Amino acid sequence: MKRCQDVRKQLIQIMERFRLPVVSCGSLKLKDYTKIRKSICAGFFYHSCRKDPTEGYKTISDNQQVFIHPSSSMFNKGPQWVVYHELVQTTKEYMREVCAIDPKWLLEVAPKFFKESNPKQISKRKRQEKLEPLFNRYQDPNAWRPSRRRC
Repeated sequence: MKRCQDVRKQLIQIMERFRLPVVSCGSLKLKDYTKIRKSICAGFFYHSCRKDPTEGYKTISDNQQVFIHPSSSMFNKGPQWVVYHELVQTTKEYMREVCAIDPKWLLEVAPKFFKESNPKQISKRKRQEKLEPLFNRYQDPNAWRPSRRRC
């Protein structure tokens, strides 16, 4: 908790230095965490996943099958769309630090990475959630994949 307080103080100092308003996402009674979840989505949009109809989740970036880690609070909830912090390989590929998101947030926070697909080519249900990665046509088509990145 002490570390959380230190991080909060640092964030407030940064906001004051750049003269930005410090805005809360609501009182404890309202518990509106949408702004927080949306900001997490903005930071981890590259780690977005969609629920697979058969089992687990599929990553948007490379269609890899992953699962929510059993120790996660989201394990039995099964949200349709999530972002994760890291993948852990044990018996399966597990997502850790998972947050449920709205797929429309991906369009807002990463417009250069996602776009809406043609609504005439897909079903009504998929129209609301279909996202396609964008590619740079001058680069290798697989250069955007996390497995191809060099850090």
